[in-house]
Amino acid sequence: MKQLFSALVLLTFSTLLAAQWLGVPTPGIPRNADGSPDLFAPLPRTAAGRPELTGLWRAGQVRGDLNDDSKVQAWARETMATHERNYYRDGPQMQCMPGGPAFITGGPSGGGSLRQIVQSPSVVAMIYGDLTSRQVFTDGRELEADPLPIWMGYSVGRWEGDTLVVESNGYNNKTWMHAWGLEHTEKLRVTERYRRMDFGHMEVDITFDDPDTFDEPLHTVVDMVLAADDVILEIVCNEATEGGVKHWTGDKVADARASAIDLDSDILARYVGTYEGIWLEYLTTVVVTLEDGALFLSRNGEAREELIPQSENSFICASCTWSQPYIFNNDNPGMAPSVQEVQVSGRWVFERINE
Repeated sequence: MKQLFSALVLLTFSTLLAAQWLGVPTPGIPRNADGSPDLFAPLPRTAAGRPELTGLWRAGQVRGDLNDDSKVQAWARETMATHERNYYRDGPQMQCMPGGPAFITGGPSGGGSLRQIVQSPSVVAMIYGDLTSRQVFTDGRELEADPLPIWMGYSVGRWEGDTLVVESNGYNNKTWMHAWGLEHTEKLRVTERYRRMDFGHMEVDITFDDPDTFDEPLHTVVDMVLAADDVILEIVCNEATEGGVKHWTGDKVADARASAIDLDSDILARYVGTYEGIWLEYLTTVVVTLEDGALFLSRNGEAREELIPQSENSFICASCTWSQPYIFNNDNPGMAPSVQEVQVSGRWVFERINE
């Protein structure tokens, strides 16, 4: 069950489609002849000659051995297996906790892949959609040898040529390294190397070192792309229960079926169709079909999975990779005009695009 960060809690969320400024081009962005951002324009620099990292960045491809269990000590592998069975009880993001070191790769932090970087001569600030932030001090200070453990850790940075090297420590042990439940201890130390290649592309080379968890340091590289003409929106996690959907604590499929209700096919038929909308910052398509008296869902072309009814209009896709509830709008007779996908990152509304 290699799950990405997802959740089974309802949330308070600032609706993405109502966001302001999405139609305002980002100032200072070089443009192609057609007006589109020229992400391959030359690398911008500060007055001091350093690469300018300021901007809104989206984490893209992640590669490396962060998911290589062979380098993880036995106790951590055992806890991962337990967390996998109890994902919806144990996951820090399920409890609305900060993501800790997972925010670096855009992992199970609940904050999405966007982060706003603001650079000054003495500090670099990084702001995430889940309202967490971090400060990287570049004023010459060193990391403390015995810091008070906190959620987001402490960070200092220095320049090695055109690369910003960030060293961090002081993480508490309440977070996971990734969504499959890999824990870490308070000895975790992280080294990041930020190298902006041109105007729109940056590579972040990351080393995770925790001698009480890993047999050897883990290494990951994240490709970042400048999110030109975009904005970062707040994602507020607030655990609740609505619409007959509850937080799972055990076997997710068994729990969903135990609380399932029977619905007539004429009710289910109202929800059949194709829905489209924005999830985080991605265009997402959900296709709902009816077969043998049961609804099935396919998200972005993935395999169909059954929707298990919990009320007349709320369903749980218990075996989906994303494992979240879906709540259909049935306020009026006829075909449902929209469906909400409920995650820790928000209640995402997808509108019907066919009848």
